[in-house]
Formats: sequence, C-alpha cells, structure tokens
Amino acid sequence: MKSGFIAIVGRPSAGKSTLLNTICGYKISITAETPQTTRNKIRGIYTDEDKGQIVFLDTPGYHISEKKFNNYMMENVHSSISEADAIMYVVDSTRELGKEEQEIIKLVNDSKKPLILVLNKIDTKPKNIMEIRGLLAVNVKPEAVLEVSALKNEGIELLKQRLIEACPDGPYMYPPDYYTDQEPEFRMAEVIREKAIRRVKDEVPHAIYVEMADTDYDAETNTMFVRAFLTVEQESQKGFVIGHQGETIKKIRIGAQRELNNIFPYKIKLDLRVKVNKRWRRKDYLLKGILK
Repeated sequence: MKSGFIAIVGRPSAGKSTLLNTICGYKISITAETPQTTRNKIRGIYTDEDKGQIVFLDTPGYHISEKKFNNYMMENVHSSISEADAIMYVVDSTRELGKEEQEIIKLVNDSKKPLILVLNKIDTKPKNIMEIRGLLAVNVKPEAVLEVSALKNEGIELLKQRLIEACPDGPYMYPPDYYTDQEPEFRMAEVIREKAIRRVKDEVPHAIYVEMADTDYDAETNTMFVRAFLTVEQESQKGFVIGHQGETIKKIRIGAQRELNNIFPYKIKLDLRVKVNKRWRRKDYLLKGILK
C-alpha cells in the first residue's frame, strides 16, 4: 500500500486547483480566471482502495514579487514542498515558459524529491508543447512527463497511477471516504470568496478576503445560519462589490448559498455584508491568520 503527501506547484493560472478537483472528484479548491485565486495550503485527499492514498497540498501560484502579501503566499509554497514526499509540477502548456519557471525549477531540484511533470491544457492543442516538454524534462529530470487536460478529464487516470507510484509505502492517513480535511468555516469562506472574485474585476479580487463573523446551527430546522463579511481595502472598492442597488452582493450571496447547500448536510442561510479594513494586505497579524 502506498501513502504520501504530494505538493502541487506551478505558475499562477496553470490549472493546479482544477486538476486537484478533477483528480479527487470533488470541489476542494476554488477556481477563477483571476491569477492566484489559491492563497492557502489546500489539502485534497485521493484514495484508491487497491493501491493507496495521496494527500495533495495545493499551493498558490508561484509569483515573483516583493509585496508582503505575495511573500506570505510563497511561504506556503516552500513549506508544502518541505512537507511533501513528492512533487507534482503543473505547467500551462499554452504559455511560454517565464521567469517564475526558473525559480520553480530551482525549488524542485533543490528539494531532491520525486517529481511528476504535468503539462496541462492539452485540449487546446498547444503549438509549442514538444519544445516546452523537452526543455523542462532536461532541467528538472522528472520521473514522468504526462500531458493532461484537467478541464476535459483527459490523461487523469494515468496521472493518478504515476502519482501513487511516487508515494512511499505506508497506511492510510485518512479514512478512505475523506476528500479534504478543511474546517467547515474555511470552506464556507472560500466559496464566498470565489463567488465574489468572479463578480468583480481589475484589482478588486485581490483586495477581498472573507471574515466569518459567526455561525449558528438550528437543530429543529437543520439550518446553519452564517454571517460573513466581504472585506476590502478601500471605501471606493465597496461600491464594486455591492453593485447598483445591491445587485452584485445579492448575486454573490445567492451563488455562494446555493453551492454551500450542495456541500453541507444542512441548509445554509447566508447573511453577507461588505466592510473596509484599510491596507489589510500589509498587516502581518492578519496575513498570518488568513494565509496559512
């Protein structure tokens, strides 16, 4: 029996979170077109009862920046690699290799851990895939190079097999019916944030975090009452999140509530509001709590 931790690394928008969700068969990590949607170290669990169990550590997209917010996210990438038994390096095969790729190559090579190189988005029939494949294979010396489409579920079965083979021998770390170990409040906050960043644009998605105010379960009606705040950095950003006559915040609330009702075994009633925490991305005490 195989069992191990696998860190998922790659540039922003490489499709890491979509790939995690496809492998595990459940929505574990939120997704959006906005780069660096993933901020935390997200655990997803895949179990093949005949072969073993993989605990994935999904990480923020590797991005070079001196901003404090980004540095905290990059700490999650580094710590995930140090905790992992093996690494899955996901590359967007539709884009040219960038400067971040050089940094990731150094990280995975320095780790000296088994590496599976995954070229994602092959359903778009990328023109330079052979060049990208050859260049990366020479520089990182992976145990396998696999071409997949996380979106179309192509090449996933072979990928699962190679990932399990990369894990050490060992017993299950979680019961076989587990697909994540995230706390309910964290999952709620992430779903709310996903619905919000899909409704706003420009810099506003990066300026949003979700503050869970309180939850109250009513056993008689099997209902969880949830109160949360979409928090932004500036007063001017509130209007983008609220929208004309409150239409945007209403759509965010309805979309989040609908998805949360599909996730949890109780009915969700969501009270969602907007507030400002000025320059929150520069506050260490807050970042340490949010980006973990």
